[in-house]
Amino acid sequence: MIRNSHRWAVILLLTPLGCFGQAQPAPRSVSLTAAEAIAVKNNPQITIGKLRALVAQQYVRETRSALLPNAYLSLTAVDSNPGSRLTAGALNNPILYPRAAAGATVSQLITDFGRSANVLSSAEYQAKAEDQNAAASTAQIILAVDQAFYNVLETKALVTVAQQTVDARQLVVDKVKALTDAKLKSELDLSFTRVDLARGKLLLLEAKNNNETSLAALSAILGFPDEQNLQLLEEPAATAPTALDVLPLIQQALQQRPEVIALQQEVQATQKFSSAEHDLWRPTVSALGVVGEAPVRDNHIPNWYGAVGVNVSIPLFNGSLYNARAKAADFQSEVSRQKLADLKNNIARDVRNSWQDTNRAYERLSVTQQLREQASLAFDLAQARYNLGLGSIVEFSQAELQKTEADIAATDAKYQYRLSQILLAYSTATPR
Repeated sequence: MIRNSHRWAVILLLTPLGCFGQAQPAPRSVSLTAAEAIAVKNNPQITIGKLRALVAQQYVRETRSALLPNAYLSLTAVDSNPGSRLTAGALNNPILYPRAAAGATVSQLITDFGRSANVLSSAEYQAKAEDQNAAASTAQIILAVDQAFYNVLETKALVTVAQQTVDARQLVVDKVKALTDAKLKSELDLSFTRVDLARGKLLLLEAKNNNETSLAALSAILGFPDEQNLQLLEEPAATAPTALDVLPLIQQALQQRPEVIALQQEVQATQKFSSAEHDLWRPTVSALGVVGEAPVRDNHIPNWYGAVGVNVSIPLFNGSLYNARAKAADFQSEVSRQKLADLKNNIARDVRNSWQDTNRAYERLSVTQQLREQASLAFDLAQARYNLGLGSIVEFSQAELQKTEADIAATDAKYQYRLSQILLAYSTATPR
């Protein structure tokens, strides 16, 4: 036996710790500010918004190119029957000569009476709108991070309340069981206390499940593919009533919300594009210049060539194409204006609702605190009456249940008030 004990001791010493299960990583402490920074860095939605803004900037460069000169080089080599002509497939009959030549062509738009400028302005406004859309996406992700952060804190606090409830009820069960064994309490009392303990354990299981769910949601918003072991650091928050008048908050939201600014830029973009589509009926004036040299050529071809010209294009009829495009652009511009009006109405409604919710949550803080104090006092009295034999187990159980509900309500009120403050700050685009 001694030899076997030594052998097992040696095996245990030589066995890697990983064979007995991997140790859980230490929790990572994260504050609200740090969580927001992680989300801004990792969340794909923010990256998508930034990339769309960069794409819009490239569209501006693409549109601006129509106002700049275009230059390109040409290299041409032809082997043909000398002096032959193209006699089919075209109205002209150019003479074909064997040659090898190189040349450059430069073209420049002189004027199209504002169409290209309007298209460029439309692209610039659209790029500004995408910048605001990216800012709106960032604000929405930060709001989601804040909500998930405080949801985790609330569910964790509720786990603590549930654990305290289970511990307290376990002590009552042990005490009543001892009294029942001593024939000082009935089996009915013991059954009641055990039922209350079972309810407390169910409450604890539900609280733990909600905490795990909220932590998984926070991990996903932060941009992690799996749940992170996070230790959230709760920062003290001021408790103060909101503004007495909601109208200044609505005005602030309509002036500062990036969604409103983005739609305003889109309205400008559609108006500029509508003007550009109406300008399709205007003439287009452009200049063209070419120059080149033919080192290998037929004797009938000079060794260099050059020419300049001006072209004026005047649209006459195209089957109502331009009219349809102009009408479509007008309708799209009106759609953008109506979307902006609808967004402003919705934002005004959201700000008013958030303001009312914050006021209600602030008033709920004092009410739930009073309820908690009264429920604790009632529980102490019911427990004293039960210990003295003056109260029933039903009275004691009811007081215990009311105390638990009051603790949960007070905890929920604390974090719901903070969440309402966060939502109101988001609705009014208030910097934090």
